[in-house]
Amino acid sequence: QVQLVESGGGLVQPGGSLRLSCEASGSIFKFSGISWYRQAPGKQRELVASINRGGSTYYLDSVKGRFTISRDNAKNTMYLQMNSLKPEDTAVYYCNLHVGYWGQGTRVTVST
Repeated sequence: QVQLVESGGGLVQPGGSLRLSCEASGSIFKFSGISWYRQAPGKQRELVASINRGGSTYYLDSVKGRFTISRDNAKNTMYLQMNSLKPEDTAVYYCNLHVGYWGQGTRVTVST
C-alpha cells in the first residue's frame, strides 16, 4: 500500500509563495506520473499541474508562469512551488500518483 503525505500548506498573503511537498512510501513513485489537484470551496476538483511518465508537463492556464511542479525520485517526493499567489488560489491541494494514489490534502489560504 502506497501512502502519500503532504505538507507545506498554510496562510499566505497575496503575492506570497508556498512550496507544497508530497512524500510517497514504497518504491512505485519513480515509475508513475504525478499531478497536483486542487478543490476550492463549492467547486469541483481541478488539475493544476502534472508530469507524465515521459516527462512532459501540464499546467492549468491560470497558474502558468507562477507554479512549478517537480519531483525528486531519490527522495520519493514531489513538489509544487507556488509564487505570486492570488486569493483565487485558495483551495485544498492534493497530490496524486497516476497509478491511483492520493494524498490527504493540504489547505492553502491566500488572504490579507
